[in-house]
Amino acid sequence: MDFPFLEVLEGNWKDILQELDDVLFDEVEKGTEHFTKWREPELYLGNWDVFALYDWDKKVEEHCEMCPRTTKLIEQIPGLKTAGFSALAPHTHIKPHQGYQENPVFRGHLGLIVPKPKSTCWLRVDETTYHWEPGKAFVFDDHQWHEAHNEGESWRFILLFDFLRP
Repeated sequence: MDFPFLEVLEGNWKDILQELDDVLFDEVEKGTEHFTKWREPELYLGNWDVFALYDWDKKVEEHCEMCPRTTKLIEQIPGLKTAGFSALAPHTHIKPHQGYQENPVFRGHLGLIVPKPKSTCWLRVDETTYHWEPGKAFVFDDHQWHEAHNEGESWRFILLFDFLRP
């Protein structure tokens, strides 16, 4: 399937990265905690944190105000359900799982900050293995079995977004 909005995200990935950097700087400089743990701890071993912009149709106003360019870009995604920054700590494994059956969505990932070598950080969807790259996006069916692993020594940050299947 063709998703024209992926080109828009990839073409503006440095703006998105800059807003992520601003959020991370704010956390360090001011001691704030904008990122929260992924709400299903049984799905992963290690640390998986998120900075939500949209949470199942609910706009997280404070976060969207912090990231106005990213918000404007994701709001162009037809059928947007969720969106935000996903942070996967070193040596974290997201166990094989399937998405929610009551919410049939496609999930998109836009690479922002990726451990090196890239082979140490991956997502497997059924039989296909993806490696994130800064500025590159892909989409997969969230109902397929998928798992992720960061075997690297640094954090992985992506823009994660869910949208209704067209």
